[in-house]
Amino acid sequence: MLFSSFFLFLTSWVFVNMQGSSVILEVELFMTSSLSFTFSLIFDKISSSFGMVVTLISASVFIFGSKYMEEDHNVERFLLILLAFVVSMNFLTLSGSLMFLLLGWDGLGITSFALIIYYQSSSSVTAGFQTLMVNRLGDALIVLSTFLFVLSEQFTYYSFESLFLGTGLITLLALAGLTKSAQYPFSSWLPAAMAAPTPVSALVHSSTLVTAGIFLIIRLSNNIPLNENCKSILIFLGAVTCLLGGWAATYENDLKKVIALSTLSQLGVMVFSLGLGLSNLALFHLYTHAMFKALLFLAAGNILMSSFGSQDIRLLGSVGLGMPFTVVMFNVSSLCLVGAPFLSAFYSKHLILEMTVSSSLNISSFFIMMLATFFTAKYVIRTLKAISWSKPISPIMSVQSNIFTVLPVTILSLGGIMGGKLMSSLDIFNLEIPSISVFWSSMINLVTISGMILGYISEGSKNNHFLSTLFFLSPSLSVKPMMFIKSMSSLDYGWLEFPQSVFIYPLSKTSIKLGVWPSKQVIISSMFIMITVYFMMYCCY
Repeated sequence: MLFSSFFLFLTSWVFVNMQGSSVILEVELFMTSSLSFTFSLIFDKISSSFGMVVTLISASVFIFGSKYMEEDHNVERFLLILLAFVVSMNFLTLSGSLMFLLLGWDGLGITSFALIIYYQSSSSVTAGFQTLMVNRLGDALIVLSTFLFVLSEQFTYYSFESLFLGTGLITLLALAGLTKSAQYPFSSWLPAAMAAPTPVSALVHSSTLVTAGIFLIIRLSNNIPLNENCKSILIFLGAVTCLLGGWAATYENDLKKVIALSTLSQLGVMVFSLGLGLSNLALFHLYTHAMFKALLFLAAGNILMSSFGSQDIRLLGSVGLGMPFTVVMFNVSSLCLVGAPFLSAFYSKHLILEMTVSSSLNISSFFIMMLATFFTAKYVIRTLKAISWSKPISPIMSVQSNIFTVLPVTILSLGGIMGGKLMSSLDIFNLEIPSISVFWSSMINLVTISGMILGYISEGSKNNHFLSTLFFLSPSLSVKPMMFIKSMSSLDYGWLEFPQSVFIYPLSKTSIKLGVWPSKQVIISSMFIMITVYFMMYCCY
């Protein structure tokens, strides 16, 4: 992995210095009438640079995972599935035709399911099937786009000539990308995927599964322009997803779920910038986010190993006394979420917020983004306060530092600290610095500082059912006692096609009952939210 990362780094450097040149490798399988079935790979500055980021993070995760999973009896199988996961992502990155797109897309879906259910518990199986079912919606949209490829008499998406077919194609594939990138209302699977081992979470949330949809939209938007209606949808869904992730994280005490919700918030920022037509800026934030989010997960993995798997932030006080380097890296990567000055995300996230101010955006989406920025600052400081600045509660800690845990964190820390500054000077992104007034610049900083202050002085938050279920997107069966409609004997249990606790809930040794959602409260709240969503989407642009 390190060798492939070095090779892709050299390739990316060559393409960056070739001033926009690209190499397309196209193989024609067969041809019927005027329709050509081809495999196509694109090697340009975008695909090769993103492949470099993916392989660099993957190499660090492989080194860390070999230590994290050393006591597992099937560690070789785990690493092979993880390798297939990375290869599928690289297929998607380099794809230039529908064939390779399906190969990478379905490969990500299958391998991610195998990794999420790796621990083979009922909660892991539930999370795996939830992830699989939501992502199947995106698969259906990609299969539906096959008809547009057939009508255009080609299977490559970099040479579309029909504007009508191209608009339909990018709309379908953009919606498919929203399911893979966990945008509202497809967000429920992302926190559930935390059932996977921590090395898997580091890959999923940084540079592979959740970024696949956004990268696909960026790749397509460089060849087929997004129409105004599609941009409006991306603006609103990105803003709502960003708010959803930040707001829910302020009420979460599970460390891995807090990081998962932070990923949800940052993905919303990227989709929001895509809606503004800033695809290069979204790609820039995608790279910086991949670096510091992988660093954040590996640092959190070291903390979890030292705490014997305890993930409650209220029990991890003063963990930095035993492992200062890891906690410093955790603090640095957490501050990247806020866009702290001179860290990597400062050069991308703050630029997106400044472009938001300078664009002709409606007041509702702008207000949602400012509120999301406030909640992001709040939950970051709340988490740092619980882990780094509070008194120790649990006396059971085991400090483990070796080359397999320190080296990956050190490699990724360079990208998390200096990556934004180094990449901002490259010609890949063609960044433009907006000219905004001192008032709006101070307003952005004031919102962030206010959230940090409130996060520091807040003592704690009670669990909120509305937020813990992500605006009632997640099934309530794992959060509240369910309502029941029918009993079945244990003999009938064998006929169920779904895994335990997806649609069922064991009550006793002799019977189980089917679960449904809470009726009136959920329906009324969901209808209110959806009416608000459609109204604000109508007001966009």
